[in-house]
Amino acid sequence: MMSADKGRGLLWHGIFLFLLGLLTGIASGSLENPRMGLSSHLEGVMNGLFLLTLGLLWGRLRLSARWLTALFWLALYGTYVNWASTLAAAIFGTGRTTPIAGAGHRGAVWQENLVDFGLFSLSVAMLAVCVIALVGLRPGADAPR
Repeated sequence: MMSADKGRGLLWHGIFLFLLGLLTGIASGSLENPRMGLSSHLEGVMNGLFLLTLGLLWGRLRLSARWLTALFWLALYGTYVNWASTLAAAIFGTGRTTPIAGAGHRGAVWQENLVDFGLFSLSVAMLAVCVIALVGLRPGADAPR
């Protein structure tokens, strides 16, 4: 995928994830843990906005093609898994890793493990996204892609 196409792809995914967040908000009251459903709604909306922002910044990033590809896929992974993991926590009623929104809720061990994996792995991915993007936006970066 060409670099400009990746920027446009991030814009598409941003709107799509924003839509998923809105739809999650509509359904949040009917989930096992409505408070976690609200968290999933907010994650979808905020992560959609993050992807839109990254897509708009895409042409200003001064990174090699390899780093841009890593940034693109890590951003998609981190944002979608953030929405999906919090939605899974709302559906399953898990609460081990989310003591505030999941207070009083516990799911089966496999459900807790699945949500935990999603939350921990997306955290690593999004930290990497931020570091890579900051490097690509550093002052004085003059090497065009």
